[in-house]
Amino acid sequence: MEFTLLANDRHSAARAGRLTTAHGPVDTPVFMPVGTAGTVKAVHARELRDDARASIILGNTYHLYLRPGTGVLQAAGGLHRFSGWQGPILTDSGGFQVFSLAGNRKITEEGVTFRSHVDGSKHLFTPENVMDTQRAIGADIVMAFDECPPGQSDRAYALESLGRTRRWLERCARRFDATGPLYGHEQSLFPIVQGCTYPDLREMAAEHAASLDREGYAIGGLAVGEPAGVMYEMIERVNRVLPADKPRYLMGVGTPENILEAIALGVDMFDCVMPTRNGRNGMLFTTEGVINIKNKRWETDFSPLDPALLSFADGDYSKAYVHHLFKCGEILGLQACSLHNLSFYSWLVREARRRVVEGDFATWKDQTIKRITTRL
Repeated sequence: MEFTLLANDRHSAARAGRLTTAHGPVDTPVFMPVGTAGTVKAVHARELRDDARASIILGNTYHLYLRPGTGVLQAAGGLHRFSGWQGPILTDSGGFQVFSLAGNRKITEEGVTFRSHVDGSKHLFTPENVMDTQRAIGADIVMAFDECPPGQSDRAYALESLGRTRRWLERCARRFDATGPLYGHEQSLFPIVQGCTYPDLREMAAEHAASLDREGYAIGGLAVGEPAGVMYEMIERVNRVLPADKPRYLMGVGTPENILEAIALGVDMFDCVMPTRNGRNGMLFTTEGVINIKNKRWETDFSPLDPALLSFADGDYSKAYVHHLFKCGEILGLQACSLHNLSFYSWLVREARRRVVEGDFATWKDQTIKRITTRL
């Protein structure tokens, strides 16, 4: 994988770049729709490509390991062939999912023993077998196995957890480098920077991650309850340390405002379930503000969902029609809103990229945040 920086904003740390992967190029900044179990909920791969204009999607190692399992994925020739998505794929290591199981997992130096949320069966994730699983999935970009501690962890635990994540990262790198891809295309390993909300721990983690000289780096453990200002401070501290010529991926973030502010701090890649999850609940992000399509005020509004966007749902479906679909409990309403929100997120990062290239990103960002966060 190669990363080329094409432009830098003069008034912020925002930048425009391009990732070149075995499954195609990815222009950055980029938003990656979340396909947890091998599918972005309620959205076909063709719609992701042609309407949402997604260039890369995310899969989750924990969920794919449990179902369908690595045996099925290997028999299919990897997740690309299994799912029908032929663009680049990034896989989260499953660390966040495992640690969110709380009472159903045990952390040791070896790894994490946990019980499946599906059937209660017992499993062990180690840095080594998580690398093997992601090799079997066949993602273009794989994540290191890390511990994602609670956001409000005290310093003593944050330091203990970070030490374990550092040791696990080194084990991940050794296993990854000792194995090869299974399906004829190269894969890249991204370390994850942890450290809770302690600036010195974040910087320490970033220095260690950078010392491994990988093709890109991720920032994890943020947007888990801390104030937005604290999150932005941690991003800024980490990005001062991470190499400027490598992509930076902020995991699990977030709102449109979060994304634009993080782009201004030098982040290149994002993922979040918010566009599809909120869409399934009738919340639409639009270029003019936020809509709850279930509200009665849209009952006779026959204007398009958002004529400024490019998906067929935005131009072909009116607000009144989608309101009707929700009132009737029709699945098409969930699909239309999911596709719309993904189209909006894709527009947002594409427009941010264009503004960086043209030189007016900072002014555009402030004006856009004010407009798109308005409740309509």
